[in-house]
Amino acid sequence: MQDTSPLKHVAEGVTGAVDLVSQHIQSVKQAISQVIFGQQQVVEESIITILSGGHLLLVGLPGLAKTKLVETLGKVMGLEEKRVQCTPDLMPADILGSEILDQTMDGKKSFRFVPGPVFTQLFMADEINRASPRTQSALLQAMQEKRVSVAGLYHDLPKPFHVLATQNPIEQEGTYPLPEAQLDRFLMQVNIGYPDRVAEKQMLVATTGITESVPQKVLNPQTLMNAQALVRQIPVGDQLVDIILNIIRNGRPDSTSIAEVKKYVAWGPGPRASQALMLACRARALLEGRYVPNRDDVVQLATPVLRHRMALNFNARSDGINLDKIIEILCQRAQN
Repeated sequence: MQDTSPLKHVAEGVTGAVDLVSQHIQSVKQAISQVIFGQQQVVEESIITILSGGHLLLVGLPGLAKTKLVETLGKVMGLEEKRVQCTPDLMPADILGSEILDQTMDGKKSFRFVPGPVFTQLFMADEINRASPRTQSALLQAMQEKRVSVAGLYHDLPKPFHVLATQNPIEQEGTYPLPEAQLDRFLMQVNIGYPDRVAEKQMLVATTGITESVPQKVLNPQTLMNAQALVRQIPVGDQLVDIILNIIRNGRPDSTSIAEVKKYVAWGPGPRASQALMLACRARALLEGRYVPNRDDVVQLATPVLRHRMALNFNARSDGINLDKIIEILCQRAQN
């Protein structure tokens, strides 16, 4: 059921912009589908994250096109992209950059900052959990403030700036789990599963021939930033705001009346989770050409927004309860 109460607050200019931007985003989806087969929900949630101006954590088994998806998103959206393969010996300077000492012909010496690969519009951290905690923390400031400090000086990052990180859930040998503070910086955690039979057959035929599809540029950075600004103009009704707040606040075991949360959740989502869910709902409405988000947006996006912002305790593991089930309960109770 769509909450149409805020429609009267939507200006005609905004509705026209929504129609136009929605057409552009549909073209983005179409261009990505020429390279990434199946995984429609994964592609949509990735686009929603970027439309929201956020960062994305992709979790999936090897060979499920996580890296390919990031590269395709960058090319289709016309973004400058750089990739770093995270390893235990990767240092913060390998990501942020460093100052080097220059000497002129007359003997004068001065320091010069050499930007690292994070100075790009789409930064891919491949297998981010293989980097050491020290290197992982180097991305915290970049993700939150869109700038980095090196040798006491601030350096602004390009606009737009997005971090898309990948993670393998089964190879835990030599990995460093991301701390909660960094996980919270990712707007969504999108889990990638195996493709269905039809999509896998299509992929098999398309990728083993003489030629392979190349992603085509559809957007440019300025168009994307205009779309991101439009997302924040899309109104949200008071009823939907209350549903979002109910989900987030009931997910905290110390302040909820939901028995399952009290019993199974070790810690719940913070205020950044409600901000992320609100933005994601607006972006999903824009993606589908709607002028306001509805309850279905909240239900569909609650899991990728919350799954990395909550943790289960031993009771949940012993009873076979997973986070997706807890989030489903939260969504059901929030609408009552």
